[in-house]
Amino acid sequence: MMRLAAGIEYDGTAYHGWQAQRHDPHTVQSVVEKALAVIAAEPVSVVCAGRTDAGVHASGQVVHFDTEAMRDPYNWVMGTNTQLPEDVSLAWVRPVDARFHARFSAQTRQYVYLIRRVPFRSALLRHAATPTHRSLDPHRMAQAATALVGTHDFNAYRSVHCQAKTSVRTIHRLRIHAHDQLLAVHVEADGFLQNMVRTIVGVLLAIGTGDAAVSWAGDVLASGDRTQGGVTAPPQGLYFLGPTYGDLLSSEETVRIPPVVASVLDTAPVEP
Repeated sequence: MMRLAAGIEYDGTAYHGWQAQRHDPHTVQSVVEKALAVIAAEPVSVVCAGRTDAGVHASGQVVHFDTEAMRDPYNWVMGTNTQLPEDVSLAWVRPVDARFHARFSAQTRQYVYLIRRVPFRSALLRHAATPTHRSLDPHRMAQAATALVGTHDFNAYRSVHCQAKTSVRTIHRLRIHAHDQLLAVHVEADGFLQNMVRTIVGVLLAIGTGDAAVSWAGDVLASGDRTQGGVTAPPQGLYFLGPTYGDLLSSEETVRIPPVVASVLDTAPVEP
């Protein structure tokens, strides 16, 4: 048996999330495993770096799988992509040590939430960014975000359906970038709870519009109560950029920034 790692990108609009579900073939994991099985000529089961919810996108999802099939990386990618729908694709495949684990070997994970600040909708960006007609103050959002950086109990920032045993996580960076009509919330942490990023964004949006005080982000955190966290932001603006693995895999491979996000992240972070 050989262990392989693969990078996957997908538009999550049409899928019921990443994780395969019984009697539901329309998840990203299901279509990836089906495509890989054709090329491997045997059943394939993949393990991902981070499960994404329905409607959430990924540019750098990383998986690993074990197989007896002997294919070179080019043929794994090209062959599998012929079996995948147009909204899911493999970016790379490479052999890894048998001890590598896409989830447990990850040191950090990165997400970006993209917001389009316009008074009207866009046909082309309808699934790429969440629109708002409200005026946003990115400096207020950046100031509020500082309260969430570090190691905290994020129980108030997760879904009531989250099954994680502990809600303690460490956010290494939480930055706001603004460029023209687009605003991006870029967050890197050692791990994320269900709906954690979308709840953070929901709180920051309320602060950015002036509906809540800058201190509210920290107040919600201190409360430990999800009902204090306000509205969870919609899924379509959220992108999983990918995990980092230290020396096991280069972050240049695993963290991938889609073009629609790149121009915003290239700008300097907004000062609090």
